[in-house]
Amino acid sequence: MKKITGYIRLYFYDINKIILLSASFFIALIIFCNYYFQVDKWINQHNFSARFIYRYILLLTAFIVPYILLSIAGKKKYFSNPSFLFLLFAGPAIFSLKIALVLHFNISRDIHWDHYWNQVIYWPLRLGIVMLLLLIPWKKFYTGNSFFGLTHHNFEWRPYAWMLLIMIPLITMASTQHDFLSMYPRLKMVTADIGHVSHAWFYKLLFELSYGSDFVSIELFFRGFLVLAFIKWVGKDAILAMACFYCAIHFGKPLGECISSYFGGLLLGIVVYHTRSVFGGLIVHLGIAWLMEAGGYIGNMLMK
Repeated sequence: MKKITGYIRLYFYDINKIILLSASFFIALIIFCNYYFQVDKWINQHNFSARFIYRYILLLTAFIVPYILLSIAGKKKYFSNPSFLFLLFAGPAIFSLKIALVLHFNISRDIHWDHYWNQVIYWPLRLGIVMLLLLIPWKKFYTGNSFFGLTHHNFEWRPYAWMLLIMIPLITMASTQHDFLSMYPRLKMVTADIGHVSHAWFYKLLFELSYGSDFVSIELFFRGFLVLAFIKWVGKDAILAMACFYCAIHFGKPLGECISSYFGGLLLGIVVYHTRSVFGGLIVHLGIAWLMEAGGYIGNMLMK
């Protein structure tokens, strides 16, 4: 844990405080605009192509503005590098596709099981799509290195266990809030589908494992790709831009979760920058996700 706190202190000691404050003000502004004008809900009302375009504009804005601030204040010529520009514009496109893509397969004639199995394959399918798309820049720029941080080298599990312990009281408090309980647990998306079937616990566990696979894609993309790929061109400046982008994908979540994602993105970005492994962030992210599932389940039970 001391090593991680050392990484954090070093980052905040080195970073230009004006840039940090400017980027933080920018992300606060777009958070306000989203929740005041319901931008995320408006985007989701459109068809696939429109959802993709509008989401791409939103995510690209969140991603590119920090780099503009960093380039101007630091007098750095990031935007003159074609490889950097390719990655800069490709990143939001990949994730916009992941969010906008909604596929339905006719798996069962029973509408409940059809809905259940479509929910279960939803997240693993998107993980597969993200990994395939990330193979393109990896093959072009990084063959010979681990696949965007999928390595246990420099990985120690104890600090991340402490992080999860710290999160338990915060999630407990969140589990008393209406906006949190209206969204969690995500398991309630399929509760009516499996009803009182025998071995319902198995189908619930399968759903939670499927849900967990989404956080593999998130860690691989945000900490693996947006940090470890970009440090080749911009060094640790990749952390701040990634955190702003990461915050923008939480616009449909409860406000507190959205705000905290910015700081969580900074923290996980700092860690992966030094360790070059996404496994620590994956443990934290999966742990928090499943703790939120448990908190939502217990909170909703107590509110009845």
